[in-house]
Amino acid sequence: MTSPSRRRADLALAGNTVIWGSTFVVVKEALNNASPLLFLALRFALAGVALALVFRARWGRRGDAAASLRAGVVAGVCLFAGYAFQTFGLKYTSAPKSAFITGMSVVLVPFLAGLVYGKRPGVSELLGSAVAATGMGLMTLKGPVLSLERGDLLTLFCALAFAAHIVALGHYAPRVSFELVSVVQVAVAALLAGGSFWWAEAHFIRWTPAVVSALVITGLLATALAFSVQAWAQRYTTPTHTALIFALEPVFAWLASFLLAGEGLSARAAAGAALILAGILIVELKPIRAA
Repeated sequence: MTSPSRRRADLALAGNTVIWGSTFVVVKEALNNASPLLFLALRFALAGVALALVFRARWGRRGDAAASLRAGVVAGVCLFAGYAFQTFGLKYTSAPKSAFITGMSVVLVPFLAGLVYGKRPGVSELLGSAVAATGMGLMTLKGPVLSLERGDLLTLFCALAFAAHIVALGHYAPRVSFELVSVVQVAVAALLAGGSFWWAEAHFIRWTPAVVSALVITGLLATALAFSVQAWAQRYTTPTHTALIFALEPVFAWLASFLLAGEGLSARAAAGAALILAGILIVELKPIRAA
């Protein structure tokens, strides 16, 4: 039976996917008036300042500061790498292929977790991850997808980085301060983005209302709140379970597009959404167990 803490953690992680899926349209509009890495630097800087203010009273209350700092640095590097590889990959591949390859972190997480914990992933975990990844493909991919472009390889590194971020938090979360980890990881991501945008891209920003609102929404909700929730929730659930819940993001992204722009859901996309839910149920119910 699932414990109350596990249920709360799963609901909190599902809330993250609602936030991330709902902000896709906002970010896409903002990037018409700001270069990607500069936008990321400002987004993570705002989140870091907000979290430092919110959690300032809790600093130094635990004796795990060194471990929390180490966990935050590792998570922050993975976080920045994921966003950076995704951003540069989008220059050389299509958005649907980028979304699908990024979602392949669902499949990568069980294998990375197996390396960290020294045990093979279960049959139900592998099957559920594969079913969910197939569903993401149906929801995101259109047209020919078998050709491999340079952007696809960069985006695969993005998926690996996001998978590593989930596994790293799952490894450290049960024994460190999630408050300190939350602050450090977004601060590290902000420093890395701030140190790279000036030479890695032709940076620009136009302070339109869309850019300002996108920074506030993504900085406070999609970054400060969401990654703090993830750091807390992964104390009570596994990395594979976390990755599968995050596979719901394209489902919530479609719901946001439907509500905001009236975009319908095709039969193929509906089948993809059903497969994502089926993959989560397979891992949750574990109908297949290895002897």
